[in-house]
Amino acid sequence: MAAAVPVRPVTASRARRRHRLRVLAFLSPWLVGFSLFFAYPLAATVYFSFFRYNLFQLTPVGLTNYRFLFKDPYAWRAIKNTLWLVVVMVPLRVLFGLALAQLLTRIKRGGNILRSIFYLPFLIPPVAATVAFVFVVNPGTGPLNDIAAKIGIHLPDWFNDPAWTKPGLTLLALWSIGDVMIILLAALLDVPRSLYEAAAIDGANAWQRFRRITLPTISPVLLFSAVTGVIQTLQYFTQAMVAANASQGNADQAGTTTAPGYPDGASLTFPQTLYNEGFQQFNMGYACVLALVLFVVAMFFTLILLRQFHAFGDEE
Repeated sequence: MAAAVPVRPVTASRARRRHRLRVLAFLSPWLVGFSLFFAYPLAATVYFSFFRYNLFQLTPVGLTNYRFLFKDPYAWRAIKNTLWLVVVMVPLRVLFGLALAQLLTRIKRGGNILRSIFYLPFLIPPVAATVAFVFVVNPGTGPLNDIAAKIGIHLPDWFNDPAWTKPGLTLLALWSIGDVMIILLAALLDVPRSLYEAAAIDGANAWQRFRRITLPTISPVLLFSAVTGVIQTLQYFTQAMVAANASQGNADQAGTTTAPGYPDGASLTFPQTLYNEGFQQFNMGYACVLALVLFVVAMFFTLILLRQFHAFGDEE
């Protein structure tokens, strides 16, 4: 009779190894996507930032591209404009979206119609929406200035006056507020009514209920809206470029190439500078430096917002 084959017991180290392999197997789709679409492009961007690269020749230049950034007036003008939009446009969009969402929660009749009206501008393609908005507020062609003049209000020349171009872009962003509004509306409708009832019984007024119940409950959604708003604004490109072209009368001319930033650099954003350097001037090495700066700034603002909202949650 043949002797029985002894079964080797599974040791703790082998069990941990098998567990790690299972975890890696489940994570492998994400790891492959992360490596191909984030880690490798980021590493390649860092690598090419040390070269003068025009898609044909690769010449090592060390830190020359980084040093040139500190002397580039166009890049610094774009940085100032983009930071202005981040500091002004993003908070206004969140506050305006929250105000509209709060208004819609209180309207009993016709709320669905108003919800659709407020959301419709967001569904318009950015190019068409920007051209239409520039046409409406243009003093020579649009009806808004004529209507305002009849009631004694003189509006500025939004997209031809450097002092009013960024406020004009902010108004355009507030007009297409539907994405922020609908997210915050869903968050407000998800706040338990029982909390408001208990606070009202305790004698809390409307502001105290909003401060102590509404804001802490919807704070994750506010954080999401703020972070995504900052990232989108740091990548602000289409509306600024189309507004500059449309205000010059170039919106309907196919293939028209104009210098970005009209008027007088007021609409020049950081992504426009990056695009101009990389795909019009073919300074790919310097464009990689600009892309890295954009990445670092986006991470910085995201970390600041996370810390601020975390501190707000601890206070509550």
